[in-house]
Amino acid sequence: MKMVKKRISTVKKNTAPKRPKIIIGMGTCGLGAGARVVLESIENELKKQNRPVDVVRTGCIGMCSHEVLVDVIMPGYSRVTYAKVKPDIVPQIIEEHVGKGNIVKKYAMAQMSFDEPETKKYKDLPSFDDLEQNKNQLKLVTRNCGMIDPNSIDEYISQGGYKALEKILSDMTPQDVINEVGRSGLRGRGGGGFDTGWKWESTAKYVADKKYIICNADEGDPGAFMDRSLMEGDPHALLEGMVIGGYAIGATSGYIYIRAEYPLAIERLETAIQQAKERGYLGENILNSDYSLDMIIKQGAGAFVCGESTALQFSIEGKRGMPRTRPPQSVEAGLWDKPTCLNNVETFANIPIIFKHGAAWYSKIGTEKSKGTKIFALTGNIKNTGLIEVPMGITVREVVFDIGGGVPRKKKFKAVQIGGPSGGCLPESYLESPIDYESLKSAGAMMGSGSLVVVDETTCMVDMARFFLDFCTNESCGKCPPCRIGTVLMLDILNRITQGDGKEEDIDVLEKMCDEVRTMSLCGLGQSAPNPVKSTLRYFRDEYLVHIRDKECPTATCVALHKYTVIPDKCTKCTLCIRNCPVDAISGSREEVAFIDREKCIKCNLCYDKCNFMAIK
Repeated sequence: MKMVKKRISTVKKNTAPKRPKIIIGMGTCGLGAGARVVLESIENELKKQNRPVDVVRTGCIGMCSHEVLVDVIMPGYSRVTYAKVKPDIVPQIIEEHVGKGNIVKKYAMAQMSFDEPETKKYKDLPSFDDLEQNKNQLKLVTRNCGMIDPNSIDEYISQGGYKALEKILSDMTPQDVINEVGRSGLRGRGGGGFDTGWKWESTAKYVADKKYIICNADEGDPGAFMDRSLMEGDPHALLEGMVIGGYAIGATSGYIYIRAEYPLAIERLETAIQQAKERGYLGENILNSDYSLDMIIKQGAGAFVCGESTALQFSIEGKRGMPRTRPPQSVEAGLWDKPTCLNNVETFANIPIIFKHGAAWYSKIGTEKSKGTKIFALTGNIKNTGLIEVPMGITVREVVFDIGGGVPRKKKFKAVQIGGPSGGCLPESYLESPIDYESLKSAGAMMGSGSLVVVDETTCMVDMARFFLDFCTNESCGKCPPCRIGTVLMLDILNRITQGDGKEEDIDVLEKMCDEVRTMSLCGLGQSAPNPVKSTLRYFRDEYLVHIRDKECPTATCVALHKYTVIPDKCTKCTLCIRNCPVDAISGSREEVAFIDREKCIKCNLCYDKCNFMAIK
């Protein structure tokens, strides 16, 4: 399988400022790490030292494990990134770097040079692009995130923003746009991987007095934050992609369906919409053309099922978010029974890139059937957690070990869950597998929206399958019996297995139910809910059998299967465990080794936690 490996830089880095500039990451991850307090400290210290410095708030640059990130740019010098900044080190950074021009090496992480050849670099400080986490990345869609002020349309324009829209409205017909998207090979990044050009073509062919274009920003996968970060860091890229898509299909109204749990993304989108209207990139007669498009933000209540296109449309209409049978497809009769085209945030954000560089250029990135890049939220038992963007076709190993830095604390890699609760768990034997739509599907996983959770040897795969199935069961709308009843029955079996009441025939029942729920469910939630169970049965069947036959959990994750034993050689007869047992399940004295009565033991773990000599296992 061919994959473009060459590093391609499409980022037009900001020109060096004329006076000192401090940039602070104010995405959700940065705010969660304490960016607001750091910002206050920066502003107070600048006022105290009376230094004229521009302070800019930006989005997530992807290195979430290193937040709070603060960048300092001195005129004529490269941009320096400080990681894990706390308020108490702010005075030193400002005094030394801003005041004297000396970087504080103890906290400096990397530097990023500008386009100007006269920009000076600092000695003994690595380049931002050469950091372990960034080496194998290809930032196209996320090129502006963490680089520009998301609340400034001027900064987006300075990076080539809205140039694609200007070109299209002046020189291209709707069909030209559709053809170019089709030639690029762009597939929807929301999970199914449908051909974007085909979807736009299908919507455009229907004649109606009104058409809609919708962005699905209802990101609900556990561990997923790709769309949120894009909207927080580069909201105008989404708007430009939607306007281009609306023009291509003839839409007159656009909706961004976003969960209310994303207040910062909503705030920045509202600002971007207002700015785009004021500059003529949105609204009536866009850029003095005959095309008009309004944009509405619809906040959802956080129901996972509303990520399904028809359920999402019902929610916009004010109805209960439940999928409907198809046909008709949404492209023919969607929102309010009008032709409707729906893509997710990442898909739309790819559109300006395609028209900036051309479909031929874009189609060279990735694999034969999976073009371009994919954004992943890299989480779990991994050293470098955060947001990454990689070319399609990169291997699982490259993501986990080269970009992610591998599993910390000398633990062994066990599996990676790709595609969220609807995805599958791939074992170590699949580390060389390429990440693209076809390869993941054949392995029993799926691309999904892009969450990628790494687990180590301490993770119980039966419990992990139970966790994701429990999520899908709770999020089921309940409309169709296979999903409403089938997932509950499967979850009941998994609960019994993790509690020591499993039977060997349960495995055959689970496999049969996985196939039945998948083939008989109405929408994508039910059709993909069995994936974690199916994949763990496929690759970790032995772990299921240990739970069933030996009534043990190999990783000691399943509490109901815990068996506490005192190690005689390590017991010091201190009686601490006896005194802390809430049910008097431990006997012994200062003269005799402690003994645990398993019949009385409630497995509260207090004895294990309180023992200072590791005498209880």
